[in-house]
Amino acid sequence: MSRVQVRRVYDPPESTDGTRVLVDRLWPRGLSKDRAQLDEWLKQVSPSTELRKWYAHDPDRYDEFARRYRAELDEPERAEALARLRELAEKGPLSLLTATKRSDISEAAVLAELLQLPS
Repeated sequence: MSRVQVRRVYDPPESTDGTRVLVDRLWPRGLSKDRAQLDEWLKQVSPSTELRKWYAHDPDRYDEFARRYRAELDEPERAEALARLRELAEKGPLSLLTATKRSDISEAAVLAELLQLPS
């Protein structure tokens, strides 16, 4: 499996990004589509609104968030979107983009961990 990385969508694109996919449900504030330079916006893979609001990017809740989010990824629409990410990862480098300030405790981090595992 190829390299999967997590990046902030606000950071400038790099030559090593490969396919750039935004995995947030909401469009990032103040960012134009041109500046984002996305290959895809896969909002179907994002956590539910309820889970996102409960989590509120509280570092103390990350482990529980990750557990609940992995369970949500079994739902048909999210599972299909995750399968799309697997396809992209198999083709080459993949950058999962998020607008969160702490990308290391975001849904993108959970997805990157799942995509690194053999399917």
